Amino acid sequence: MVSYRYLGRSGLKITEITYGNWLTHGSQVENDTAKACVRAALDAGITSFDTADVYANTKAETVLGEALKGERRQSLEIFTKVYWPTGPGGANDSGLSRKHILESIDGSLQRLQTDYVDLYQAHRYDESTPLEETMQAFGDVVRSGKALYIGVSEWTADQIRAGHALATDLGFQLISNQPQYSALWRVIEGEVVPTSAELGVSQIVWSPVAQGVLTGKYKPGQAPPAGSRATDEKGGARFIGRFLEQPDVLQRVQDLTPVADELGMSLAQLAVAWVLQNQNVAAAIIGASRPEQVTENVKASGVTIPAELLARIDAVLGDSVVSDPAETAKNAPPAR
Repeated sequence: MVSYRYLGRSGLKITEITYGNWLTHGSQVENDTAKACVRAALDAGITSFDTADVYANTKAETVLGEALKGERRQSLEIFTKVYWPTGPGGANDSGLSRKHILESIDGSLQRLQTDYVDLYQAHRYDESTPLEETMQAFGDVVRSGKALYIGVSEWTADQIRAGHALATDLGFQLISNQPQYSALWRVIEGEVVPTSAELGVSQIVWSPVAQGVLTGKYKPGQAPPAGSRATDEKGGARFIGRFLEQPDVLQRVQDLTPVADELGMSLAQLAVAWVLQNQNVAAAIIGASRPEQVTENVKASGVTIPAELLARIDAVLGDSVVSDPAETAKNAPPAR
């Protein structure tokens, strides 16, 4: 079964393998398959589920709400996010203004069929709204009982520090950040992780398998498999391109196979286990288009990778690793 970790400096425990439905529910896979994936997650011991209002323009939340209907609410940890445009894309249909946050939490709760979410996350930093306004609105969401804790996603170290200070002053907890993190994408290690560890903030990381590159299914010199994320024009291909454009990254991934074999793991399991070696990581988010993928990936829970094998992974991946902390700010929207 999946192990639990505390989220930040709070008393909330979440499963270190968390099920996420970005790019799948309401989009890539049919609803019946999506529900089967959620069922597989529950059967494997996953109780933490991550979504966002923007995923499939609110449809992903609806699908997740349906899939979790009938489960004991107190036994689940449900996360969602707010920032990106939803609905018809009106002037106030995005960002972290008080208006958008307070309207968005109500929509998310309705779609998720719950009275509260365990974690409500700022999906990006909003340069167009004063941070004080954003954090005051989040504080009101917590005090209303509609969210238990607040988190952020893809914030820089300075933004996390400023948000954490305001949350503390306002009497609620900012306990998590949700960044991209994998053996190939390590941009949080230099600044975000040390700052977060100091403040009692955990990472809930997305794309631990680098959009599928670290599974080894993309072979050097071969076209991407039909139906894979690299062929998904709805969004998947755009995110995975940064890895496929590097000339030798696919061969380096294949060269990790002996390390995975030594641990009795698949390359995908190795990738998920790798991010969980970071003590500031509370959970790795996995997605799935088939229930079997969930069943396989949860086997990464509880694994300890010896130091010598971690060093071998570093040596194999070499300069294909992206570690510049500036990438976090570079990928942030300058305005909503």
